Amino acid sequence: MSIKSGAVLIATLCVSFVHPASWAADPAQVKPHAFYVADFIPRDSAAIRPYSTRVESTFAPYSGRYVVRGGSVLPLEGVAPMGRMIVIEFDSLEQAKAWYDSLTYAELKPIRHAAGETNAYIMEASVAPPVSK
Repeated sequence: MSIKSGAVLIATLCVSFVHPASWAADPAQVKPHAFYVADFIPRDSAAIRPYSTRVESTFAPYSGRYVVRGGSVLPLEGVAPMGRMIVIEFDSLEQAKAWYDSLTYAELKPIRHAAGETNAYIMEASVAPPVSK
């Protein structure tokens, strides 16, 4: 993954961290969320369709929800991502990892692998509460 891809991902994640449901009055109560981040570079857009129609049903039981699914990227510094950006938020690193390692998701991975190239990782981050004025 290039420097620009990393910069775009960090910017995307920073926006997603401002998630009111995660704010707590006591910063010690803030529980880290986890984000599956992927840059998917398609080789065969038709071949990814079966994956795309089924993947959400595999991560929803693990508290997963889309934060970013495609969309335009405005390059600011470095090199822009080469493919389609996906960010899925989970309530915890454990849930994100459990989804990624699940049998239901394992059935879909070969479809994605055959349809294109993916750079993916899971990132854990605390969501800071808003600052009182």
